[in-house]
Amino acid sequence: MSAAVATTELTELDRRNHRKVARGGWALYDFADTIWSYAIFSRAISLFLVDKLGDSNGNLWLGLSVALSVGINALVSPFLGAVSDRYGRRLPFLFAFTIGACLPAVAIPFVPVPVGIVLFMLAMFSYQSCLIYFDATLQLVSTPENRGRIASLSTGIGYMGTVFIAILLLLTDMSVAMTFVVAPILFFVLSAPTFLFLREDGSRRKADADPLGSAWSQTLRTVRSLDQYPGLGRFLASRFFYTDALNTSVTIMTIFSVKAVGFSENEANIVLLVLTLSAIVSAFIWGRLVDRFGPKRTLFSVLAMWAVALVVGATLIAKGPFIVAGLVIGAGFAGLHVSDRVLMYRLSPPDRLGEFYGLYGLVGKGSQVVGNTFWGLVLFLTFDTLGKGAYQLGIYTLLVAMLIGLFLLYPVPEKREG
Repeated sequence: MSAAVATTELTELDRRNHRKVARGGWALYDFADTIWSYAIFSRAISLFLVDKLGDSNGNLWLGLSVALSVGINALVSPFLGAVSDRYGRRLPFLFAFTIGACLPAVAIPFVPVPVGIVLFMLAMFSYQSCLIYFDATLQLVSTPENRGRIASLSTGIGYMGTVFIAILLLLTDMSVAMTFVVAPILFFVLSAPTFLFLREDGSRRKADADPLGSAWSQTLRTVRSLDQYPGLGRFLASRFFYTDALNTSVTIMTIFSVKAVGFSENEANIVLLVLTLSAIVSAFIWGRLVDRFGPKRTLFSVLAMWAVALVVGATLIAKGPFIVAGLVIGAGFAGLHVSDRVLMYRLSPPDRLGEFYGLYGLVGKGSQVVGNTFWGLVLFLTFDTLGKGAYQLGIYTLLVAMLIGLFLLYPVPEKREG
């Protein structure tokens, strides 16, 4: 009897240890993907295009390339999520698209600019696809009681990836061209533990002779079934507007701080590093707030903070106000990622997570298409007349989108698990 009890206790200890290792491997993926996001998306591609094409044309092509790659990804996001549901696997898809985000990015500085734009769009499409599958793996490493804390752990560690690459760029004075090479390699290497330690049962929702064809038809049924889940449709509509502000801010943060506020590239990197540190510190606080007060109330508070910060950042174009507004926005990044992800989980049916996270991705990416296209057009049409005032005008458009998102979010019901 004692031997059996000891064996049971040992097995339970092994399970607990495995869960801890799996959570660490899962969170490390966020560390790795934020290296790519900061170095390639938020920094290198904008500086590369403006340097090669000038302010007006560079910002226009930046907006269009992001809009096109993310737009195509948005159209197929529900399909990609539904396919993973049908096959009962997320990790093989996550691995394939991780490679797809890395390989094209490495070649960008070594080819003509038009080819580089195409390669960036391929890498950006793959990176956005990664996020679909990564978000849907939250259930593999968490329980209803700790969902917020585990999500905040991932978010906090993710922002540490931003700090890591920002410090590396500062210490090495790395060129834009070399950034395109180093960041994807780091993304691939540091994401490896996710695929080594996470486990899936691989069970399909039902047997399909043609999982791909079934996924396409399921995508249409997903959209039609939104009214069966109270608050989900309105939440997704709200998400369309507030992620417009989020995603466009990420795209233009470096170029805005350099061209509009007046920081040098190295100064901008230091400032963004400080803002990221505020996101790391706040991420763990937001996770506890989500578990205590619920994701909807937490998300609403984040968006209200952001609206105030955007007003300050757009109105007072100076280094001091930019840093103050940036600290608030940096903290808000963490809060939005934690609360938004958990709220979507609570509003969605558990057996259709990949499919509904695909729709969740479609909405966010659809707003990114609109936001980046509009940003590029605003700068292209008004820069010659307004100068850096064109950047201010662009920020005010983000504020309007944020306020609409707040208005739509307010009536969404708060749901509790368990």
